[in-house]
Amino acid sequence: MYAVIMAGGSGTRFWPLSREKMPKQLLKIGSEDTLIQLTVDRVLPLIKQEHIFIVTNQGIAGDIETQLTHRFGGSWDRNLILEPEAKNTAPALGLSAVHVNRIDPEGIMVVLSADHAIKNVKAFLACVKTAELAARQDYLVTLGIKPSRPETGYGYIKAGEPCRESGLSGISHVERFVEKPDLKTAQGYLASGQYYWNSGMFVWKVRTFLQEIERHMPSLHQGLMEFQKSIGSGREADAIRALFTRLDPVSIDYGIMEKTGRAAIVPADIGWSDVGSWTALEDVTDKDASGNIISGNVIDFDSTDSVVYAEKRLVATIGLNNTIVVDTPDATLVCSRDRAQDVKKVVEELKKRKSEEHLTHRTVNRPWGNYTVLEEAERYKIKRIVVNSGAKLSYQSHHHRSEHWVVVSGTARVTNGDKVYDVHTNESTYIPISTKHRLENPGRVPLQIIEVQNGEYLGEDDIVRFDDDYNRHDAKKRSPLPELPK
Repeated sequence: MYAVIMAGGSGTRFWPLSREKMPKQLLKIGSEDTLIQLTVDRVLPLIKQEHIFIVTNQGIAGDIETQLTHRFGGSWDRNLILEPEAKNTAPALGLSAVHVNRIDPEGIMVVLSADHAIKNVKAFLACVKTAELAARQDYLVTLGIKPSRPETGYGYIKAGEPCRESGLSGISHVERFVEKPDLKTAQGYLASGQYYWNSGMFVWKVRTFLQEIERHMPSLHQGLMEFQKSIGSGREADAIRALFTRLDPVSIDYGIMEKTGRAAIVPADIGWSDVGSWTALEDVTDKDASGNIISGNVIDFDSTDSVVYAEKRLVATIGLNNTIVVDTPDATLVCSRDRAQDVKKVVEELKKRKSEEHLTHRTVNRPWGNYTVLEEAERYKIKRIVVNSGAKLSYQSHHHRSEHWVVVSGTARVTNGDKVYDVHTNESTYIPISTKHRLENPGRVPLQIIEVQNGEYLGEDDIVRFDDDYNRHDAKKRSPLPELPK
């Protein structure tokens, strides 16, 4: 079996904690591990590391690789499949199938989302093994979640006649997929016992899946076959970019699963949640005696059935009912629980305004450490930069800004033009505009500096990389598919 983990989403309904460059799958929600770390850990008992592939975009690929290496060790560079742009799940899974097909045309793809929570891992693994039996008989299998309430925020799947083949006990044909219902309809679905939540988790034989793409999405199939011819030529990145540019965004449900005659469903009672909005925290986090979920630097009096999340700043709440309060260093959300799904509207408005608050946090993680924007205004920006022991930033230059570095703790090794020298605590150095430079930490303790940028443009994209330990200088040339195992 081969796991394909979808990790390209932005999690807009989890704003302001989730941002475009730090989406939900990279966050710790109800656990000491991030959601993507939990997803990988969940499948490792069944599928070895070299058969686990993560579909994502270039913008967060480095963060995913860093998180997985930190949690599981080893290198995860060969586990990443890169979409050039988001075009929904059908193109992404088609691209993944091309890669798995190169390794093993008879292989079984287990499709998962990187930002789901599952409480009963043992039951989940049993469901995957059951689904594998049907996949080997050329079914496209979906895991249908047994509903515990009349949920209006999920799509549903109606189970049809049982599959009659030998060994497929408990597996049924899919009669139909249905959209998110109103409350009365959802109550009827729950009472009938025939409807399941659509989890977006699938199991199928890669050869069968590609055949169904050819049958139901011929233009996608043709494009994938054209792309396949480019593999090994050094033109893969350009070829997949050209293909995705002309594709329409289509979900795998609409493109394949609602049309195929091979769809089957395995009922799954596994404690599943898509952690789709702030109200879903109750699925992964314990409530207090008043029905509240309180996290962080919070003082609360007499609130009920509310979510209050704070980071560094103190948040004090009194007498709230069915309210969500989320405070981060640069944005605060306050809304009623029944409007939690509308948080994505805030993100849409931020994008229209071209505001930074939908893109990133004030503190941004990097493979070498992190930086925090302390202050910025026209022509200057002040950052706190933390470089991990033994790590170094890329060898780079800037067209529009100079930088002044003051070492707060640790020792900085600085490349400044053709000079290399150490800067110690309470010392500083100046990097002129357009000068090639590098910052590294040769010591055993984290290096912390204060950086003052000055110039006409201070955007993060004003970086020209000449060398980089994390290969970001070759990002645009990077093949969308990992190398085949030797």
